[in-house]
Amino acid sequence: MAGRAETERREPVNEQIVANMYTSMRSELNQIYSKITELEMEASEHSLVINAIKPLDPSRKCYRMIGGVLVERTISEVLPAVQRNKEGIEEVIARLNEALAAKKKEISDFEAKYKIRIRKPESESKDDGNRKEGSAQGVLVGPAGSSE
Repeated sequence: MAGRAETERREPVNEQIVANMYTSMRSELNQIYSKITELEMEASEHSLVINAIKPLDPSRKCYRMIGGVLVERTISEVLPAVQRNKEGIEEVIARLNEALAAKKKEISDFEAKYKIRIRKPESESKDDGNRKEGSAQGVLVGPAGSSE
């Protein structure tokens, strides 16, 4: 029975299930992108801290937030810890980039298998050629066919 359940999960029954699976996969892809961006920001902040405290006297006082508690240390104690944290973040980013590539391949295979093509709304495709930059700022547009 377990084999049958896996087959049903892999082979969708109708278009709605295919669409839901595709939406779920795209959502996972977006979550990976978001996490990578978040971690890249953290790595950047770590780099700023490292560059700021590296030239200073190693015996100078330094404060570090550990689990919501501000702790007094010296630069010689804090600098290696910040560098290790940055390296750990970069390793996680590398693993997430691998997961991102795998998810992109999975999505492209899924698109090929079920012949999925993303269509732009007609209004977007018509306006792309003659749209001025910033022309739609602050404009609220109602549903199509509205008489107001």
